[in-house]
Amino acid sequence: MHPLLSGQPGEKRLLLGNEAIVRGALEGGVALATQYPGTPSSEIGDRLYQISRETDLYFEYATNEKVSLEVAAGAAVSGLRVLCAMKHVGVNVAADTLMTLAYSGVKGGLVLVSADDPSLFSSQNEQDNRYYAKLSGLPMLEPASAQEAKEMTTYALTLSEELSLPVILRTTTRLNHSRGVVVLGELKPRVRQGHFAKNPFRYVMVPAVARQAHGILLSQQAKAAEVAETCGLNTVQGNGPWGIVTSGVSAAYVTDAIADLGIGDRVTLLKLGFTHPLPTRLIQNFLTKVEKVLVVEELEPYLEEALRAIAAGLRQPPPIQGKGPGLFSRLFEYHPGLVRQVVASYFGVPYNPPAPLDPAALLGRPLPERPPNLCPGCSHRATYYAVKIALRDLGVEGIFPTDIGCYTLGLLPPLSMGDYLLCMGSSVSTAAGIATATRQKVIAFIGDSTFFHSGIPGLVDAVHNRHNFLLIILDNGTTAMTGHQPHPGVSPPPAGYGGQTIDIHRVVQALGVEQVKLVNPLQYRLTLAAIKEAVAAEGVRVIISRAPCILYMQRLGQKKRAKNFVVGPECRDCRHCLDYFGCPALQPPLEGEGPLVIDANLCNACGFCLQLCQKKAIRAKSASGA
Repeated sequence: MHPLLSGQPGEKRLLLGNEAIVRGALEGGVALATQYPGTPSSEIGDRLYQISRETDLYFEYATNEKVSLEVAAGAAVSGLRVLCAMKHVGVNVAADTLMTLAYSGVKGGLVLVSADDPSLFSSQNEQDNRYYAKLSGLPMLEPASAQEAKEMTTYALTLSEELSLPVILRTTTRLNHSRGVVVLGELKPRVRQGHFAKNPFRYVMVPAVARQAHGILLSQQAKAAEVAETCGLNTVQGNGPWGIVTSGVSAAYVTDAIADLGIGDRVTLLKLGFTHPLPTRLIQNFLTKVEKVLVVEELEPYLEEALRAIAAGLRQPPPIQGKGPGLFSRLFEYHPGLVRQVVASYFGVPYNPPAPLDPAALLGRPLPERPPNLCPGCSHRATYYAVKIALRDLGVEGIFPTDIGCYTLGLLPPLSMGDYLLCMGSSVSTAAGIATATRQKVIAFIGDSTFFHSGIPGLVDAVHNRHNFLLIILDNGTTAMTGHQPHPGVSPPPAGYGGQTIDIHRVVQALGVEQVKLVNPLQYRLTLAAIKEAVAAEGVRVIISRAPCILYMQRLGQKKRAKNFVVGPECRDCRHCLDYFGCPALQPPLEGEGPLVIDANLCNACGFCLQLCQKKAIRAKSASGA
């Protein structure tokens, strides 16, 4: 039995924030869940997928976030309790659906988890998705701990049903990926059989219906505002003259700062968990009792601006500060030391911050650099190498629009295969634009999961408008970057997976691409020849570079390190493999002279280096060890 399905009410567990969300959904009777995997939300889908294989919970990894939300919406309007999870930029993809879903409403509870990523640990921007609640008019909850994540998920399902509206549960990376003690509740039986009641003049958003639906949404917003005043998720603690307002994980930092600075008797803390719509009366009452206010919130001044608007209606509003010089930044996530320092400075509390730890001083030497890198044995590296050599041999400079996935790391030296990136699927369409605007040779890269997610429309446009570029689809059979989740082209599928595999090669041909080739990048000579031919051609060309992710195959138990490789004395200081290929397992000689070294602990035994070594100095280690 999956651990999240076990345990008695009152039992304590140490859970990831994402696991707490899953447990909260289960305690709320969730019957259907969907996700397109994206860090920091990925573990939500992973756990639900595992649980779905043991229970009657329905879960699917959707093609993209828009599809994910629409599947969830169809189930919720049919009366099921539903959870849909995605990272913050995924909500951009689903936004078209979300805006109108707020009009049509739901019948069963629907919770949309938006996992924001302050400090961009795994994202291309750090947008603040609290504004989506304001834009859509939907209720939003923000947990500050794993315990609150569980409780708010359960509550959000109920609130959604009561208001007939989706509810946004907004988290951040620090909450999603930290562990906390969670007190378990009772697992609620789920209702798996729904019924769609026909009501086209409620659910079909033609203009005449949407005009009425907008009014209904506004009335439900007013009800949500009343709930925010009394639901208990917004609390006032203390009665001192210094006011602090906070929400989400920042609340934990504030609580620590108040205790560490010893100012509990001088602070009134307004901790907000229901952050849209805000509890106006509660906030007004809070503002009348304090002399000055500090707003502690990561990213944008969402609460700060709202508080100032509310304070404008008071006779003598207190000064309200949050972002600005000497205060908090709109950049990156916060940490306890930063919050403690700003709180002390703003309220004039004496404080001497401890000297920061210097790991290099503790070790007695500088820390080694560890930049992100493609894994040893990654088939993407083999593809990039073949492109690099093909362009060198042809005397051509390439422009490389790239996309979101493991292969994005190809932008780093020595591969240097990334020149432009916007978002999922952008490589195909931006390649068309660059090729149209210039006479440069454009070679775009996109992964298999990303191709299904949002690459297909761009390729349709390219074929239709007769654009001129080469698209290389890096097909490793899985969604590798976020943890090997399946996608429509998954190959081989994990044991027991019921989804039907869709072949990318056939899809590309069906879209009308006439110049398409399928290669195995680990067969270097054949791949090199195919790339040279495609680079020299004109029009829309597609190469599907297919070889399974080596870590995925190891995870399935289908790939083991069967061979060790050694470097013979023929190796001299040509550095070709280091300067053009750059596998982490290939390292310079330890003493500065002699053959390079293959780190057996890193090598995944793909054997590609045997093909690229011009001196044939790399070979498999014999049984005798020679």
